[in-house]
Amino acid sequence: MATGAEQIERLRRTADDLAAALKGMPEAIVAKRPAEKAWAAKEVVCHLRDVEELWLNRFQTILANDEPKLLPIDPDAWALDRQYLRNDAGEALSSFGRRRRETLDFLAALKPEQWERAGLHPSRGRLTLKDFVAFMAWHDDNHLDQLKRALDGKP
Repeated sequence: MATGAEQIERLRRTADDLAAALKGMPEAIVAKRPAEKAWAAKEVVCHLRDVEELWLNRFQTILANDEPKLLPIDPDAWALDRQYLRNDAGEALSSFGRRRRETLDFLAALKPEQWERAGLHPSRGRLTLKDFVAFMAWHDDNHLDQLKRALDGKP
């Protein structure tokens, strides 16, 4: 299992990893869903952008409240409602990078005891901020793999 420092480093690399995967890709490939129910690469980037905003909001809520109940999200509904396929992938990536830097700055300012503060995730139960960072690192890897598969035309 990765250490907290390794997980933070994973979070630092994600925007660059996404940019490298998308570099030189034509819009037709970036916006093409590899299967009816599988996201296009562009949708993956938009999801990461939007969920990054959610992470920071959840972290701030956890610091301000004792074990708050965190509201669930429906990523597929977000993709539809927010019209991810009509978004510009480059702009979404830029927004993701900016939001990720804000998240990393927030995490860097935490005191040791704050890492143990927790919220009640709708499907994962009680998660500390430390647990959230581990989940985020896994989430980044998972969606980076999904993006690369989409670019290759594989669901």
